[in-house]
Amino acid sequence: MDNRIEIQRYIPALQSEWDTFVENSRNGTFLFFRGYMDYHSDRFTDSSLLFRCNGRLVAVLPANRNGEVLWSHQGLTYGGLVLSPKCTANHVLDIFSRLLLWLPDQGVSKWIYKCVPDIYHRYPSQEDLYALFRNNACLISRNLSTAIPLSSRISFSQLRRRGIKKALSAGVVIREDFGLEKFWEILSGNLSERYNTKPVHTIEEISLLKSRFPDNIHLFTACKGDRVVAGSVIFEMNDWVHSQYISASSEGKDVGALDLLFHYLITDHYAAKSIFDFGQSTENMGYYLNNGLIAQKEGFGGRGIVYDTYELNL
Repeated sequence: MDNRIEIQRYIPALQSEWDTFVENSRNGTFLFFRGYMDYHSDRFTDSSLLFRCNGRLVAVLPANRNGEVLWSHQGLTYGGLVLSPKCTANHVLDIFSRLLLWLPDQGVSKWIYKCVPDIYHRYPSQEDLYALFRNNACLISRNLSTAIPLSSRISFSQLRRRGIKKALSAGVVIREDFGLEKFWEILSGNLSERYNTKPVHTIEEISLLKSRFPDNIHLFTACKGDRVVAGSVIFEMNDWVHSQYISASSEGKDVGALDLLFHYLITDHYAAKSIFDFGQSTENMGYYLNNGLIAQKEGFGGRGIVYDTYELNL
């Protein structure tokens, strides 16, 4: 029997098969569902691939093409190979071997590969790291995130505990919020003032995604009276939780609103989950660490997880 890996380009007619595969994979997240990936199809030329062995789908690769570079995936925080439970180490090695021969024929001279962090793996799935090593891939970016294993978390720091008490004394109330506008004003204002940048998603994009994935995307806000003073947009799937956006107004910072918000999320609302990931605190491919930002996250008991990106020249 021929066990040769077959490469297939993604087309919209395969959406149902793709999404079902991701849902049942051992390292896929809802960011790989086509309803999420395709929201920015106007900005990225999709070049996603499917890999079959004897007709059976064993892996998919979320990817986009930018000139002669294949990114997996430029519009996502991570986006490496998504593997089925049946996919073996030799399957992955074969996928890499086939791709490294096939891609140059498609006019691709470089492959940028963003690994799925292992905290999002539902079952061990690091065969791609081995294949990258075997093919002399070069690590070009290592960003540092901060995560908490919720079943055995480290206690909050004294500073964070003082913030919680301050917020309670000030009458701050935590709630799940279904309107993004007030929080987006705070977030956009802070990013513009401090970093001269904007959120990755526009208010229209995040609203669209939230409508498509109501069980996966949530907004929690800290309110003082009728005013939203802080909040966090949460992405969740299976046993993991990721804080996609975090921001507080000047008033919110003064009363420790984020301390109370994350106390509620970590010790109450998501206490039964496995991992709470605060997201990255690095810039410039990982060479700059925002010490103030990571100190806040570490104060809640978080510790380091890396998000790696590799480059293969073909």
